[in-house]
Amino acid sequence: MAEPTLMEKLVSLCKRRGFIFPGSEIYGGLNGTWDYGPLGVELLRNVKNAWWHDNVTSREDIVGLDAAIIMNRTVWQASGHEVNFTDPLVDCKTCKSRFRADQIAESQCPKKPSMNPGQFKECQLTEARKFNLMFKTFVGPVEESATQVYLRPETAQGIFVNFKNVLDSTRVKLPFGIAQIGKAFRNEITPKQFIFRSREFEQMEIEFFCHPNDSQQWYAKWRDERFKWYQDLGLKGSNLRLREHAKDELSHYSTGTSDVEYQFPWGWGELEGIAHRGDYDLKQHMQFSGKDLSYYDDQTKERFVPHVIEPSAGATRSVLAFLCEAYAEEEVEGEKRLVMRFHPRLAPVKAAIFPLVNKDGMPERSMVIYKDLQRHMPVFYDDKGAVGRRYRRQDEAGTPFCITIDGQTAQDQTVTVRERDSMKQQRVSTDKLLALLTERLGSDCQ
Repeated sequence: MAEPTLMEKLVSLCKRRGFIFPGSEIYGGLNGTWDYGPLGVELLRNVKNAWWHDNVTSREDIVGLDAAIIMNRTVWQASGHEVNFTDPLVDCKTCKSRFRADQIAESQCPKKPSMNPGQFKECQLTEARKFNLMFKTFVGPVEESATQVYLRPETAQGIFVNFKNVLDSTRVKLPFGIAQIGKAFRNEITPKQFIFRSREFEQMEIEFFCHPNDSQQWYAKWRDERFKWYQDLGLKGSNLRLREHAKDELSHYSTGTSDVEYQFPWGWGELEGIAHRGDYDLKQHMQFSGKDLSYYDDQTKERFVPHVIEPSAGATRSVLAFLCEAYAEEEVEGEKRLVMRFHPRLAPVKAAIFPLVNKDGMPERSMVIYKDLQRHMPVFYDDKGAVGRRYRRQDEAGTPFCITIDGQTAQDQTVTVRERDSMKQQRVSTDKLLALLTERLGSDCQ
């Protein structure tokens, strides 16, 4: 049999270790949906917490928001989504499959996987037609008389329609941003590449409002800051790039867009887009709502519609990039070791506590240490199997440190601390253990 690809190995690891499961699996699954298991939900939460800490909590010019998923239908008419948020689709009359017209060269014919759709002699492809990606639903007890609404395809519009509410309630002054993390839904026809393109995902977005004269400067600043954020969390080297959009790629409202892209096993893919949206969105909502969304500067006595710089990141796509970057296989003393080298801020579990054996008071001392550390960071207790096997299990989970309580602990109150990446071990006094872990992990790894 052929050697499994990196993605096949990663998907297998994610299910085996409880990072990510196929959605609704016991009923055959639902294509394009994924469930995050015990380790996966911690990893995803850590990515979001790191983003929120660095972009909201640590800044004075960003405030937070959590807008509703279901919004008034007019929001999506004003934004242009109801008419323009479409993909070109073709159907095969032979196999009844549906494909994106702009991705035919990347797709496989179900009847002849070695060929693209349309190449097999039996294929009969239809002309391309537009398909709206928004999930449609209804508000009301009877569908015939209910109000049609959509599950939001992005979180940005919830920020724009709350622009004046934030201004009036917080008294923020330009330049300032509104940040939001939340679910978005897109009826993707061809979900693919694990969690990279799915029908339900999470976004981390900022709409940064500024004076039109300063907008290009802020665009460049946000572009550089967001690229550096991924580098700081471990995406380095040739796997990360910042790509400026060509003029023919730009959206109709954008005067500049840059993508932070990661080189996944199948090729380059977007993690985040930083877009100069101008005043398009606020003016659209002013026109459709009849409400004044302009800004009055008390100092300059000037009234204007702010320009917007939008850093929009995919939380779930970022998780996949961090999983790919962390995955490593190596040989140690003649045995294969699989290790997930997560940045300490992202590691689902920060430390694991092991009693060497389940006797001589070691479990009791281990539990005291476990309970003490648990108050400060996510930790894991494991007393099953040989210590070497326990190390390997934690390596696969990406746990930075393992702490073993042995017979010497009762004598001098020291434990063995083993570091994940180097596998080096050192004896540490129990009263200095928390300080050591906090220093090595960083103060924001809780």
